[in-house]
Amino acid sequence: MKRSPLLTGSTVLALAGIATMGLATTASAAPIRSAAYNGACGSGYSVVNSVPVSGKGTVYLTYSAKTGKNCVVTIRNSPGKPVFVHAVLGPSDHSSAPVFDSGKYTAYAGPVYLAAKGRCVDWGGAVEAVSVSVTGSNCGRLAPGVVVRH
Repeated sequence: MKRSPLLTGSTVLALAGIATMGLATTASAAPIRSAAYNGACGSGYSVVNSVPVSGKGTVYLTYSAKTGKNCVVTIRNSPGKPVFVHAVLGPSDHSSAPVFDSGKYTAYAGPVYLAAKGRCVDWGGAVEAVSVSVTGSNCGRLAPGVVVRH
């Protein structure tokens, strides 16, 4: 797990100042199998939100009421040869740097954790060159911003 205030290159996830946008989708002839949450965050964590990574995987945001921590994991739809996979989680108020895990993985990136009880979080992930990010989530807002980048 690494901490960085700035992500560069294809891993840039616009975590701050993103206007609320609709989720871009790709048409497909066959239904796309979604990656199921794999429990990587540990016991006591429940899925509170998720976002697909355009047919390549799913990013899950989980929360533990006992610890007051959020956790993010990005899971590939089809595990196999190592490819770039990224998971990121940070406070929406930017009071600390986002926490992330990235590298060439066969199945998933993360888990990454953030103590954020009662605070909004920004989170997202990537599989290969496709990334997604969600801003202002898990804080009672009805419509967090979601951005898909190809």
